Amino acid sequence: MLKGFREFILRGNVVDLAVAVVIGAAFAAITASLTTDVITPLIAALVGAPDFSSLVVHVPVMHAVAVPNPLPANYIPPGEVHIGKLLNALINFLINAAAIYFLVVLPMKYLMAKFMPKTVEAATTKVCPQCLSAIPVAATRCAFCTQPV
Repeated sequence: MLKGFREFILRGNVVDLAVAVVIGAAFAAITASLTTDVITPLIAALVGAPDFSSLVVHVPVMHAVAVPNPLPANYIPPGEVHIGKLLNALINFLINAAAIYFLVVLPMKYLMAKFMPKTVEAATTKVCPQCLSAIPVAATRCAFCTQPV
């Protein structure tokens, strides 16, 4: 039982996956910092708000809500929709997606096209000489005109 577990853990793809998760977490921290410290202030300079996380839409509350005392750390009052946090998350996602596409997917696609040989698939059908219909390669008679092939 432990031998099978050891073989599973030491297979290359499991170790590669573990390394990818660790590097992905570090990369997420970098892009989150890039979003909150560089891109958001640049965009906010154009819009006029100091930070997107402060953008809130107030929706009317239809019923009375008791405010908890003491307030929890991440308390959001009823009727407040934090659009700015969503905008920050969307910018962060787009940066992550663009970086993964341009730094991982495109180079891998290029390398695979360059180093992997083109595979030619074997033909599964042939043409009947009599009626020119497609028939399986292993067929000895045409299914359409019954001509021996």
